[in-house]
Amino acid sequence: MLNGWTERVFDDQVAAARLVALSVLALGDLSLLHRPQGVADWALALAGLAACLAGVRAPTAATATVSWLLVVGDAIGTHVGIPIKAMVAVALFELALRGRGRRIAVGAGVAAFFLTLHAMSAPSAEVLPTLYRLAILAGVPLLFGAYVRLMRENARQARERADAEERRRRSETLAARAAERTAIARELHDLVAHHVSSMVLRVGVARHVLPAADPRVAQVLDDLHASGSTALVDLRRLVAVLRDPAQVAGGPLFSLVDRADLPRALEEAAARVRQTGLTVLTEIDQAVAGLDSVRGLTVLRLAQEGLANEAKHAGEEAEVRMRVRVAQGTVLLEIVDDGGSAHRAGHGQGQGHGLIGMAERVELLGGRLEAGPAGHGWRLYAELPAPDVPAADEPAARVVSA
Repeated sequence: MLNGWTERVFDDQVAAARLVALSVLALGDLSLLHRPQGVADWALALAGLAACLAGVRAPTAATATVSWLLVVGDAIGTHVGIPIKAMVAVALFELALRGRGRRIAVGAGVAAFFLTLHAMSAPSAEVLPTLYRLAILAGVPLLFGAYVRLMRENARQARERADAEERRRRSETLAARAAERTAIARELHDLVAHHVSSMVLRVGVARHVLPAADPRVAQVLDDLHASGSTALVDLRRLVAVLRDPAQVAGGPLFSLVDRADLPRALEEAAARVRQTGLTVLTEIDQAVAGLDSVRGLTVLRLAQEGLANEAKHAGEEAEVRMRVRVAQGTVLLEIVDDGGSAHRAGHGQGQGHGLIGMAERVELLGGRLEAGPAGHGWRLYAELPAPDVPAADEPAARVVSA
């Protein structure tokens, strides 16, 4: 079996290097071993070398020319027969390596004719041994060249089959992923979106059939209606992404929040938690508006999940602080509470999938996530490697309190 090293040696891309090596060997032989004894010898040897080198482009013509020069050398009585025979062998190898069918037959036939004439010029007692040696001289290069060509073709076909198999697997993987996305999108649309839409509708009806309700009840209903409507919009956009990411603005990395709107979206997440009665202080670096869509969405989801956990578990009258900033190529998010007057048990104990989901998001971006008790309260801290972000036009950070 032709190994990789041999395949590279006889590759067409290194043909020029082979020609240089052949020229050096031929000139060394003519200078040191089979030295030409006159102008005719040098002319014949150099003509044979030139024809041999041309075999890379025209192997049939080169084989015929070098074989003919062997007969010419016999006619004029030169002393470079052995170098010319070596050149015939090289020309036959190139013919078998590059030729096909009829071309190989024609070139080998012409070479056999001239080699036979050369053998006939020998003394009668030496004709048969000379023919035998010339048959070996011609047969071995032809067989070796054919073998190398066959191995090259087999290697090329194997690469083509491997490429075709890889394309098939990739196509099947993409088809499976598309089918999975379509199934998820269908369930989101038919099940989740249906129930959310029904809840929004019922809350809207309640707002109108309870005109004299307590203002606090009306405020809660308004908040539920707004949150449900926003969730429906996000669900529709997510379903569109799942069905065909390429046709949605932003492509496969499409985000549910515009990059420039990220600071405002973070503030809105904090505002929703304030409506539960918690005091939420925010410090948001406006440079986060320059984050790419993947990191921006990750920061928003971490903040939303962390604040939702605060709303569920932080004690009454708790004070929550959320800081989001970009510093030295890193996005830093910290959400911490002081526990309030009666910090509830179960904060972050991992019964749900919130912390798991946050950890997975951070891990995908090569970041770090910490979550655990801090004094009487709880602390969530995340670091995300971020690309360079442009400086914001407005102040770098701001503090909002309620």
